[in-house]
Amino acid sequence: MLVLYNILLTTALIVVGPLLAVKAICTAKYRRRLPQRLGRGVAGAVAACHRPGPRIWLHALSVGEVASARALVQALRVARPEATLILSTTTSAGADYAAVNLAGQVDLLLAFPLDLRPCVAHFLDQVRPDLFVQVETDFWPNFLAGLRSRGIPAVLVNGRISSRSFDGYRRARLFFRPLFDSFTQLAMQTGEDVARMVALGIPAAKVTALGNLKYESASPGRTAATVSPATYGLDVAALLWVAGSTHDGEHEMALRVQRRLRGEFPHLLLVLAPRQVDRGRQLAARAAELGLTVARRSQGGRAAGQAVLIGDTIGELADLYRFCAVAFVGGSLVAAGGHNPLEPAVFAKPVLFGPHMEDFREVSRDLVAAGGAAEVADEEALYQQLRALLADHDAQLRMGERGAAFVARQQGVTERHLVLVLRLLDQSAGGGISDERRS
Repeated sequence: MLVLYNILLTTALIVVGPLLAVKAICTAKYRRRLPQRLGRGVAGAVAACHRPGPRIWLHALSVGEVASARALVQALRVARPEATLILSTTTSAGADYAAVNLAGQVDLLLAFPLDLRPCVAHFLDQVRPDLFVQVETDFWPNFLAGLRSRGIPAVLVNGRISSRSFDGYRRARLFFRPLFDSFTQLAMQTGEDVARMVALGIPAAKVTALGNLKYESASPGRTAATVSPATYGLDVAALLWVAGSTHDGEHEMALRVQRRLRGEFPHLLLVLAPRQVDRGRQLAARAAELGLTVARRSQGGRAAGQAVLIGDTIGELADLYRFCAVAFVGGSLVAAGGHNPLEPAVFAKPVLFGPHMEDFREVSRDLVAAGGAAEVADEEALYQQLRALLADHDAQLRMGERGAAFVARQQGVTERHLVLVLRLLDQSAGGGISDERRS
């Protein structure tokens, strides 16, 4: 099947390769990453991040997968500080997210190689990992074959198979079974995922259910002992809601909703934390146009007495979620894939989000089912849900407590994955490829 795959791949490159090359050259996000995906600069980048211990290569397709891997990466950093942690992503969005959220945790960020045998061979010959960790999806035949031929163990973490995917895998079993069988171990999210993998012909001994890593991807920020409402100029009894990680289109919605809500809640504060913090000046100007008094965190602005606080800083959103009455998670009323709803839920805050939660589909679905969140279809629904919750303190508490209890029930997923990864790492060449073998 691998031979057939490469014949089809070569044919496709001949037919559509010139068009793809033009698109890559003309599109900034592709142009920026294409040279490295072909192998340029990989050797020097790997050499510059050398540590004395084993080398672990983790791969995450895009934003959702990087978010899933975040807690595991942090746990690996603590458990094996001497290890070199390399994280690759396929998309530029995933790379940008990793650069912000895993800074200081991974030693090197790479663009994942194109699945062409020369590219794959070059990457593997330069990186030479002791263990490859695949997060969720993004399976490439030549890459997995390259790992297998070099004797590099590979583990799939946070794996899942939807019913739709299972039907496709089953129909093309001759193609997909060798891909899955390339992994030394497959850690799936649920027992149902395990059963589906076994039904595809994968030995049961290679498959286990360890839970969903996304449930532990929320960060509580600083401890309550080191941050207080006064840090942000907030009254202890302030009534506020947070619109976090908002995207274009959502900023305006949140400001209009705030203007309407202030008619019923005169002292209500909106903390608007845009995903792109450089939008602070523009958003402050728009809030003023709508007749809302406004301050900006980046300018040292204090929230007291204001209608809007623009959270145009990095690393403070978790703290602001801590002090809110209700949280809206952005990227969800526009088609941006959503952001992690567990970040406010961990603080026992009721969570609202729109219908576009593709990057956190399972998490958002399960949080709603647990009673800790609600989906709003549009701006009007956001207003109505906020209005109801702000007027009913008991409803806020019930919803927040259900969400926090749901998060608490999921704890331990990262530790289970960490045990598996470390076991495979220790089995691989005694825990690391020596410098002599790498030279």
